[in-house]
Amino acid sequence: MVERKLKVEDYMIREVLHVPLNYTVKQAVDMLISSEFHGMPVTEDGHLMGFITAKELIRAYNTPDQPIKEIIRKGTVTVNPKMDLDDAARILFRYGLRNVPVVNDDGILLGIISNLDIVRSHIERATPNKVAMIKNFLETKHGVSIMVRRRIVPVELLRPTQREVFADELMGRKEEIKRGLVEPIIVIQKNDHFILVDGHHRALASKQMGVRQFSAFVLETSRDVDLGLEHSADEQGLYTLDDVKIIEGSHHPLVEITTRLLKSEQ
Repeated sequence: MVERKLKVEDYMIREVLHVPLNYTVKQAVDMLISSEFHGMPVTEDGHLMGFITAKELIRAYNTPDQPIKEIIRKGTVTVNPKMDLDDAARILFRYGLRNVPVVNDDGILLGIISNLDIVRSHIERATPNKVAMIKNFLETKHGVSIMVRRRIVPVELLRPTQREVFADELMGRKEEIKRGLVEPIIVIQKNDHFILVDGHHRALASKQMGVRQFSAFVLETSRDVDLGLEHSADEQGLYTLDDVKIIEGSHHPLVEITTRLLKSEQ
């Protein structure tokens, strides 16, 4: 089975903050300051007319009443929602762009795709490789066949197999979820619950945020097997996510590496 190539429409942001063409420099500046962006599409009646950047607005800051249609370059680089995501990544890289508007054949603004969205797609695409490794291991060890399904699973039915998580990484995972990074967890279905194999920080972060369901790769065995993970969970008294200990004092290895320079400066 050939995996479908990801398209721009799979990762683009559909609710886009855009500036009307009849706005003044001051109005555009106020809109940009109140946002988290470095530039915004410019539209007229839903049609993309161009793109206004912070640098262009700074150049025109002394003329706040000037219409932005007089300072923007007409037109801009765009992509189509059906374009392969890898091709969109090349366009962003080739032209040194942080984001690029997504339009249809009639020039209507449909969304925007950014470097962050491309990074998010690559992180999420790494998970199937882990799934394949776990699947092959279990099939070889237990002599079973395993069906892998992509499903939404209830967080309350997850049984952890990891005793501890790091508070700093937990906070980082919450920020990723807020930004739309929903990297699927990996679970093994066992009767009425799911054995959590990979994704303890994600699962606990979602629970603390009040998220009741999470995307998962679910491994379904052809027959019931005696899993070492379950025995380990029994020995550690792990039955629900509430049993997982949150470590406050030390850093997750990823956070330790990325903050080492800052700590040395302090």
